[in-house]
Amino acid sequence: MSSMRAIRIAQFGGAENLKLEKDVKIPTPGKDEVLIKVSAAGVNPVDTYIRSGTFSSRPGLPYTPGFDAAGIVEDVGSEVTQFKKGDRVYTVMTVSGAYAEYTTAKAVYVGHLDEKLSFNQGASIGIPYYTAVRALHMKAHAKPGETVLIHGASGAVGIAAVQIAKAYGLRVIGTAGTKEGMELVEKTGADLVFNHREEGYIKAIQDAVGGVDIVLEMLANVNLQKDLDLMNVGGRIMVIGCRGPAEIEPRSMMGKESTITGIALLTSTDAEYKEMHSLLRAGQRLGWLEPKVSKVYPLKDAATAHHDVINNQGTLGKLVLDTTS
Repeated sequence: MSSMRAIRIAQFGGAENLKLEKDVKIPTPGKDEVLIKVSAAGVNPVDTYIRSGTFSSRPGLPYTPGFDAAGIVEDVGSEVTQFKKGDRVYTVMTVSGAYAEYTTAKAVYVGHLDEKLSFNQGASIGIPYYTAVRALHMKAHAKPGETVLIHGASGAVGIAAVQIAKAYGLRVIGTAGTKEGMELVEKTGADLVFNHREEGYIKAIQDAVGGVDIVLEMLANVNLQKDLDLMNVGGRIMVIGCRGPAEIEPRSMMGKESTITGIALLTSTDAEYKEMHSLLRAGQRLGWLEPKVSKVYPLKDAATAHHDVINNQGTLGKLVLDTTS
């Protein structure tokens, strides 16, 4: 078989530009790449930004979208030694795109998938878990005993962050916008959960814990000043998601010497990926890494998944495409 089904985008714009094509050439892995027979592909908000043409970098057209994939290794390049045909794997990034029956990925962005996790869960690891590790460990330098607020904890990155923070001894406060989201965050292990749609929830957090050392922020244009008001001395805000400009009072940073740091997983070095792979491999083995899959769509419904990942009333884990259906 030399051809496959894949989602292709011929022009930037709305979700209607996601087209299922049935005769796309199966890619050939380069010397440092792995060819994966994909069972599931993860859908991330960043996929929609790239598709719309508003992201900082644009792929050449036409292209197949998607970073996160999970499946079985079909072939490896001549320089790849850590993977072999038949291995269960997941990706953090791909070369040829994840929304397809086969994808190529540089071996440095591929991780081993434990037998106890499904392919749908594997497709939920990449962007969310690596972003959470980068934010918590590599940029915020979180220490056991510190308090972290995960602002928007019921989404895929939020759930990953709760699991990682609890595994490393942090006190975790999560927020969500729905009753179901709050229940999921609590079930995942957060110490305290608040509804960020309720009036006065910031004061409720202050009354409960005083202040926080770290914030992981998924919607900075709405929450950034609130986060600054919650800071302890030396507090760190990690901006993971933002959908517009934000107005802040810089003086609220000065007395506390708090910092705001933007997080961009795509700037990670090969050495950092090796470190993140090791941490998350341990999480799989020990059992605390347990992705929550919110909904699974057939590959042909990629446009619906793109709509849903942005226009939701409250996220509940990860959206996934079943590339076999």
